[in-house]
This record gives sequence, structure tokens and C-alpha cells, in this order.
Amino acid sequence: MKEFIAACAQIAAKPNDPQANIHKGLDWLERAVKDYQAELVVFPETVTTGFDTRLSPEELWELVDDVPGKMTEEIQAAARRLGVHVVWPTYRRADEQGRVLNSSVLIGPDGEVIGIYDKTHPFPGERRDMGGWTEVGTSAEVFETELGNIGMIICYDGDFPELSRLLAVKGAEVIVRPSALLRSYDIWYITNCARAYDNHVYMVSTNMLGSDAAGNYYFGHSMIVNPIAWRLAQARGTEEIIAAKLDPDPLRYITWGSKSIQPFDHLEDRNLALYEEILQEARSKFEPGKRYSRKDA
Repeated sequence: MKEFIAACAQIAAKPNDPQANIHKGLDWLERAVKDYQAELVVFPETVTTGFDTRLSPEELWELVDDVPGKMTEEIQAAARRLGVHVVWPTYRRADEQGRVLNSSVLIGPDGEVIGIYDKTHPFPGERRDMGGWTEVGTSAEVFETELGNIGMIICYDGDFPELSRLLAVKGAEVIVRPSALLRSYDIWYITNCARAYDNHVYMVSTNMLGSDAAGNYYFGHSMIVNPIAWRLAQARGTEEIIAAKLDPDPLRYITWGSKSIQPFDHLEDRNLALYEEILQEARSKFEPGKRYSRKDA
């Protein structure tokens, strides 16, 4: 990867008003480029509508669109005009009416869509097969860009070490994590730092702010974490932009401010023979307060 500036545009979405949120996103995208010289700008999860829309899957399908389409076309035009990479998260129509995906769209500086990631670990209450509104994504790819190799995850995906590890194995140097996270700041901080450190990748994690249509409130505190788990930037609980310069040589020293050489690589040092038993169904030995049941179970 090359040295570049990544930014988190931490904004609140107006519930179920895509056009208002797109126009707001355009304004904040301009700010990120003008004020921070950002070359990659990451917005929060489902920024076009808010996370919980209180709509049925069929109603949500009618509100959104295909990608590319009306949810992205103005952002694509702005990315082209500004010459910037953008991660623009939105619900989008899937392959048939009433099927909706929770997606992140990576847009290049030419305005073209480089890649789309569909959330592979939707929160249980979000999954349509558990009574929610979104389908489950089925792939996780790494996209080559002029900045570096970018992988995408979304919110709850960050709780699953295997997913970020998969992206790192596929060559990711930067993982972006648009989120609408409702749990504690500590969980947000720990999972971002752990995924960065586990895999020696940069995490650019933008969390939603404010309320959605269901009255859920999101606390922000977006952050950019380097591959030795050091926070390069962190937002507060207000609308704002944070940015940091990403160094293409981040593993030379073992910790921030030290000249002690780092002698290990978590990817190279894996004991692969040990992991065969991971790929099986399992449940925690501790019972959660509630379990969602799949409709087809």
C-alpha cells in the first residue's frame, strides 16, 4: 500500500429519508477532502436510512434501490469530482422483491463501484430468517485499489475474528468497519484493536451517531487503529470527522514510540494444523438472556 490519509465521517442519519442523508453525506464528503485531504472516507453503517427502519422487508425494498442506483449515484459523482475513495454503506435491493441486503459500497476516485460487501454476520434480530429484515451475505473479498488492498466488514461482523482473519489471509492491508453499534464503548474499542492486532491490518471504523426510527441511540466514537493496535484517531460522541495518515511500514517497531524491532508476524506464525475443528456448529456454554430462532428451524 502507499501512504495515504483515511477519514471517518461520523454523522447522524435522518430516519428513513435517503435523499436527505445523501445530501448530508455529500456535504461531509466535501469537508473530509477539503479540511483533512482525505483519500479514503468511510461513512457509518446504513447511513442512507438509519439501522432499524421499523419497516417490513417489503417496505424497505421499496424505499431503497439497486447498487449502482439512486442510493449511490450522487456519491459516485462526488467521488469522481473530488478524486477520492468512498465507503458508502446502505441497504440495497437483493435479487428479488422484498429481499434486502445490508451493504457497504466501495467507490473509486473515478466514480465507479470497485466492490460491494454484504454483511455476512447480521445481528440476530436483523436477519430476515430470524424475524428481521436483511438477508445474510455470502462472500468477503479484498479489493485492490491505488491506495492498497481494502477489505470490508460491517458492525457485528467485527465480533467474529475468523472474518477479519479471512480478509487478512486474502491480502487486506486495511479493513473498514462501518457500524451502528449499540453495545458499550469498551466492546467497540476492544474489537477494533483486537482485529487490527490479530491480523496486522489498519482498522478504519466509523460508528453511527444519533437515533434511528426505532429510537435506538448510537454513540459514535469512531476510530482508526494501526496494525500494532494503537489508536491513531478517535472521535467523540458528536458529529465530526477524524482522519489519520496510514504508514505503509507499520510493523517495523513493536509498539508506538519505540525503536524495539518487531520480530513476529501473526499470519505467518499461525499453527494451521490446530484449526480443523473450528469449522463446526457450536454454542456458548453460557446461556444468553434471549436466543432468536430461525424460521426454517
